[in-house]
Amino acid sequence: MAEILEDADPSAPVAAQGSAGRARPLAAVLAAVGIPMFMVTLDNLVVTNALPIIRTELGASLADLQWFVNAYTLSFASLLLTVASLGDRFGRRRVFLAGIALFTVASAACALATEPWMLIAARAVQGFGAAGVMPLSLTLLSGAVPEKMRSAAIGIWGGISGLGVALGPLIGGAVVEGSSWQWIFWVNVPIGVLVLPFAARVLRESYGGNRRLDPLGLVLSAGGVLAIVWGVVHGADDGWTSSGVLSALIGGAVLLACLIGWELKTPDPMLPLRLFRSRAFRVSNTTVFTFSVGVFGSIFLLAQYFQVVQGYGPLQSGIRTMPWTMAPMVVAPLAGLIVDKVGARTLLATGQAALAIALAWMAAITTVDVGYGSFVGPFLLGGIGMGLTFAPGATVVMASAAPEHRAIASGTSSTIREVGVAMGVAVLASVFASHGSYSSPQSFVDGLVPAVWVGSAIVAVGALVSWLLPRRIVIA
Repeated sequence: MAEILEDADPSAPVAAQGSAGRARPLAAVLAAVGIPMFMVTLDNLVVTNALPIIRTELGASLADLQWFVNAYTLSFASLLLTVASLGDRFGRRRVFLAGIALFTVASAACALATEPWMLIAARAVQGFGAAGVMPLSLTLLSGAVPEKMRSAAIGIWGGISGLGVALGPLIGGAVVEGSSWQWIFWVNVPIGVLVLPFAARVLRESYGGNRRLDPLGLVLSAGGVLAIVWGVVHGADDGWTSSGVLSALIGGAVLLACLIGWELKTPDPMLPLRLFRSRAFRVSNTTVFTFSVGVFGSIFLLAQYFQVVQGYGPLQSGIRTMPWTMAPMVVAPLAGLIVDKVGARTLLATGQAALAIALAWMAAITTVDVGYGSFVGPFLLGGIGMGLTFAPGATVVMASAAPEHRAIASGTSSTIREVGVAMGVAVLASVFASHGSYSSPQSFVDGLVPAVWVGSAIVAVGALVSWLLPRRIVIA
């Protein structure tokens, strides 16, 4: 890691040297990487509660509504590895700033859309910009803080990331009820305009070890992930054995197999496969995947429970899930502070076990007329479990990779998480559809309960896998 300059105030935590040569406090670096990351994670789900109004105003079809969400998810997930590799080649700070700028412009284009196809296209460009922000934010943060402060900083980063995902539906519902759907996108514009020069001033440029491009690797990785995510997203609606879904899944698997073969052969691989020689890296990413499948698939259905079954509006429903969504913002930084002392394995395993128990608890108590107070306990437990997952998981990924490979390691982990989120929603939606429907509150509960039980079982598998982590992981 580059030398950290001493601040004029010895008691202030120093994080990075700015472009003008002066040291920057940790809070400034966290703001520079955290605010853009919050925006892009927020927009993953912020549109969900606005879909009925957008459908009416734009005259959108059901397929259009799906693409308003999926266009962002597909471009985001499929380009994470590609953009991380471009950051290694052209400069992580430079690509990070370009991602913020592109995301901001695309947000304005979303707000100005007057036809469904315009919103779909703008959402896809938004996802491209988000792919430039998510993995590089963690890499820039990890390289900008002293080793003794890195885990704590990653803990705060994890809390911000989880908060963005969790608050998406809540903020979307609040904006739509208080104003118009366009404002869920307009709100990004002034934030992006302000944070762009701030991040340019605070963050320091860095590069990866491999300064040559791997064009074939870029194409194979983007194409493979895109095909798999497309197949997963459409599996629940079109049928997992339909020709389109099967073709996408098989084609994606073939492309990723070709990627592995090519990366083993080329002298300048985009994705150094030696990353996967690390047991910590493999186990951490496996846990991230099972966590994403089980938890976010369950959240997708549970977030609708208070609207479909108990008749609350989007904002009221979002407020009722706040014990779950807000807890990670408190717990994740605390986990970052103690992860080096307690060990990532203990925190990850405890977090996954808490999540599995919380989901099982929710599945066990959910009925049509259950009181809200019954959910507070499992919601809090689930929030604590998520908070114990974000920071240790990110710490393990960063510790498993050499500094020159941290961007691509972060991109790999982010890709696995996004694929897990898409698969979780699709798989648990299929379980829901096979047991229930939206036709009545009782029918919704009939589908929700077995789906959440499945989510709990998947997370429990991740809890067991997490015990395979080494007891102690030394930060690189």
